Order: sequence, then structure tokens, then C-alpha cells
Amino acid sequence: MKENDIKRIRQLSQHYAYDSIKMHETIALKAGLSGTDHKYLGFLLVKGQMTAGELAALSGLTTGAVTGLIDRFEKKKLVKRQFAKDDRRKVMIEPNVKNIMALLEPLFTEFGKKSEEMIASFSSKELKVVETFLLRSIGIMNETTQTHRLHRSKK
Repeated sequence: MKENDIKRIRQLSQHYAYDSIKMHETIALKAGLSGTDHKYLGFLLVKGQMTAGELAALSGLTTGAVTGLIDRFEKKKLVKRQFAKDDRRKVMIEPNVKNIMALLEPLFTEFGKKSEEMIASFSSKELKVVETFLLRSIGIMNETTQTHRLHRSKK
């Protein structure tokens, strides 16, 4: 691969990331959330019920920051705290999927429709290349995250 190709793809990847942040921040504000709160709500939607400690480990936030996050979500009836059935000392954070979807789904309708149309326009071979790129990129990002978290904890 040529150096110009690498540079062009890297620049496009950065633009994609920046435009994704802008879009999600805009949608979050429209939903009455901050951009980061919106993304952490996504963690709860994808992963489901978890403890505050698990959310802190997943997100990289401190437990104090997660407590504030959960307080904000609870106030909006997007999550509820409940004691774990097996250990009442442990508090589980339960996402209210119905309320979350009622809040966010209307804001993503057009984006979802256009994204599906775009994906449908690619051949199976092209989709395999896109899938490979995304999977490898995710792997590199997760590896980088873990490396920096390990270095941060050693300081």
C-alpha cells in the first residue's frame, strides 16, 4: 500500500470519528443528555444490567463519576437501582429499555434508514472488506485502551 493511501484512509477515519462525535453530541443534547452520557447509556443498552463498578471498569470512568451518571439517568427514569438477588450488598443498575428507546429511537430513525440504504448498496465482497476493516480497527482500539489503562494504573 502506498503512503498516500495510508494517509488518506487515516484522514477519512479521523473525519468519521469526529463527525460521529458531533452527530452523537447533537442527538444527545436534543434528548436532554450530554454526549458522553448518551454513549454510556449505550453501554447499558448493549451490556444490560450491571453494577456501578462494572460500568466504571467498562467505561474507564471513576466510580464517583459513574455514581453521578447513574443519578442523572435515574432522575430521567432511564435506569433504576436495585439490590442483587444473590447479594443484597450489591446494587445493580437496570436500564429501562422502553424509556431509553422512546427517548432515542425517534432521533435515530432517519440516520438508521439512510445507513441501511447505504449498506444495501454495497456488494457482498465490498461489505466483507468494510467488516474486516471495522473488526481490525476495533481490535486495535481495544488493545490501545488496555495498554493505556495498564500504564495509567502503574503511575
